[in-house]
Formats: sequence, structure tokens, C-alpha cells
Amino acid sequence: MNTLILQAAMTSLLIVGQADEKLFVASPLTKPEEFTPGIEGPACDRDGNVLAVNFAKQGTIGRVTPSGKGEVFVELPGDSVGNGIRFGREGVMYIADYVNHNVLRVDPKTKKVTTFAHHDGMNQPNDLSIGPDGTLYASDPNWGNDTGQLWRIDRDGSVTKLAGDMGTTNGIEVSPDGKTLYVNESKQLNVWAFTIAEDRTLENKRLLKKFDDHGFDGMRCDVDGNLYITRYGKGTVVKLSPGGKVLQEIDVLGPRPSNICFGGPDGRTAYVTEVEHTRLVQFRVDRPGLAWKRWQEKD
Repeated sequence: MNTLILQAAMTSLLIVGQADEKLFVASPLTKPEEFTPGIEGPACDRDGNVLAVNFAKQGTIGRVTPSGKGEVFVELPGDSVGNGIRFGREGVMYIADYVNHNVLRVDPKTKKVTTFAHHDGMNQPNDLSIGPDGTLYASDPNWGNDTGQLWRIDRDGSVTKLAGDMGTTNGIEVSPDGKTLYVNESKQLNVWAFTIAEDRTLENKRLLKKFDDHGFDGMRCDVDGNLYITRYGKGTVVKLSPGGKVLQEIDVLGPRPSNICFGGPDGRTAYVTEVEHTRLVQFRVDRPGLAWKRWQEKD
């Protein structure tokens, strides 16, 4: 009986602790200037470390522990510079190399960097998303012309253009069920949703949300399908429901957040790359991130 009472008390304390936890309040994770102004593309590995591009110098991938200690994880070959990062469930890292129109692949054991996909028709692959089947999707803006494209990269590295008549495509994400692709346009201030057909082409393009001001950059889903979108120039991350309703807006301690990911021991820590102070910031959220959940499903 005493054991039952103790268990009940511990459960009550846990619930109280969760209720008292400060959600959606940002704090710095790293010191300013540890990254270059090209800081971008955060993604959490299986151990909860945050990987982001351009640590210490351009052309690197940095790895930052949950306590904020950073190091160069890998240097990219030649003049390659990364942007968006994604992990496959097997631990392989995929990096959008916008300089050389590539998607790079990093072996998790050897850290060997190879070209996974390439297409001369790409402008500059920017951000990446990955579906539950391992298919990659890439945004591809042309900043000079205010236009953009979308690409699909299959698991064998073959590349297919899905759309070529868009604005400046930037943030990109696949819904938890793998049936919807979300894409935002930084200059046109639109967030679009597409249905992913059975043959993995896109159909049923529809406007999820039109904003009146400030730009966009990266975006990621939580397990419920809510989108967290960085508002570049406004200094916030907006939480958007799958129906396009603004649920929350979080100040991220700098005017130029470039991208976001989720991690931490329970998947409820959001990490944001912020350009003005060239640092990572973090805040707690109410529901785990989708990428974190997929790491758990690997078990």
C-alpha cells in the first residue's frame, strides 16, 4: 500500500512539474559567433545532438550537445556549403549543398561525404524534408528571379522535378502521415499544401496560410502535424495548425531565425538557428517533434 501511495505521489509531482514548466520561452544554447552568419539547417541526431551548418567557418557541419558544447563534426569537400540537413532513420545525414546543386550523404560511422543526388536544373537546393518511406523532398529557390522549384529525391538518388512554377520556395516539410507536403515561399509570404499522390507526384495545391509581412525560412512539424515556421525578419517562430490557424508565436531573441528542429530527451525542445547573433536558441514546446518520434520508431 505504501508503494502505491509513493507511486501516486511521484506521478502527481511529475504532472505538477510539467504544468509549471515554461513553454515557448526562448533561451540561448550557444554563444554568439561560434557559427558564421551562414548558420542554418538544424537537425537532431539519435543522441539528441544538434547538427547545423557553418560552425566556426563556412563549409562545415557543427555538432552541438544539449548542454551547448559545439565542435566541427565534418568538413564538406571542395567549395560545398550546406543548408538544410535531414537524417534518415538509419542515421545517414543528408545535406542540401546549394553551391554545387547537390544533396550530399554523410555516413554516420565513417563520416565519409559523398554526392547522393545531383541535377543541373537545380538553382540551389535549400531545405530538405523526408517522408516516412525515406523519400527526400527539396526546395529550390531562385532568389534573383523570385521563383522556385520543388524536387523529389528517391532512395536510390534519382531526382525528379515536382514543380517549377512557384515563388521563392524555402521551408519544406512532410506531414506525419506522409500524405501532405508543405512548402513556404519566403518573398510571396505564402504557405502551400500539396497532396502527395500514390506515385509521389504532387496534386491538389492549396493555400494553407497567407501572411501580411516579414519573410519565412525553415519549418518543421510536431507529431500532431502543427507547423513551426521561422519568421525571418520578425524574430519569431509561428506555430500553425494543419488547418492554417496561428496557435502560438514565440520570440527567439534575434530578428533573423533561419531554421528549426526538435530534439531533447522527450522531443519537446525546439532548436532554432538565428543569424543576427550567429547562435542556436532553444525553447520547450507542448508536443514532441515529428523527427524525434521517427527516431523512436526505429527501435
